[in-house]
Amino acid sequence: MPILNKDMTLCISLAAQPSNIGTRFHNYLYDALGLNFVYKAFAPADLAQAVAGIRGLGIRGAAVSMPYKEDVIALVDAMDASAAAIDSVNTIVNDGGTLTAYNTDYLAIARLLADHGIEPGTTVLLRGSGGMAKAVAAAVRDAGLANVSIVARNEQAGRALAGLYGFAWLPEAATETADMLINVTPLGMAGKDEGVQSFSDAQVGAADVVFDVVALPSETPLIKAARAAGKRVITGAEVIAIQAEEQFVLYTGVRPSPELVRAASEFSRL
Repeated sequence: MPILNKDMTLCISLAAQPSNIGTRFHNYLYDALGLNFVYKAFAPADLAQAVAGIRGLGIRGAAVSMPYKEDVIALVDAMDASAAAIDSVNTIVNDGGTLTAYNTDYLAIARLLADHGIEPGTTVLLRGSGGMAKAVAAAVRDAGLANVSIVARNEQAGRALAGLYGFAWLPEAATETADMLINVTPLGMAGKDEGVQSFSDAQVGAADVVFDVVALPSETPLIKAARAAGKRVITGAEVIAIQAEEQFVLYTGVRPSPELVRAASEFSRL
């Protein structure tokens, strides 16, 4: 990586629980491609001030993670169609002081559903109702899956998300089963919820595919249980690699090769 200098372009991430995954992914590619960029993760004490800092300091771009994907909408100047369609943001790009919001999560989920051959008749239990859950629900709907239940203890948010895409809502689903289980909550994430399995062993046993968007660790309790049961799995590591690649292109205008993306993804999880 180039020595820090006055002409270096800064990109950042904003998350309540920052990790080094995005930092290592982007900086690996900057180094490999000889770009005068650097990437740094932040846990903002004040979201509005942090976004103002993007504009005021000329920061080129920012990844936006839970729980800020919806709150940041009021703080940007424009919404790309990818974000406006689902009212959820995971990327901000600064063009000369104009902040435009995007959502590359949707693209990542849609690509993974296609790559893993998820059929339209698949039944789904989707746990979560936040900004990332909106991206997942939209991609699931657009993949032709209609028999979907949103599992969320927050009735207002759960019903709203379910109603948006014509799905059912459940406050809890301890005994419900489906062909595919999708966790879009912090359950299983490094920290206070690290040891929590978001669906039961019985639910995992009844499923064909288990999908956990948690990226740190990528081998969550849910994914470990699914592997042990011989189920097909889709991990948060897969999601973050695709969405981060699209962010990288938005920030730099450069499309890295698939080989470089794979290498950066592997490096990010070391």
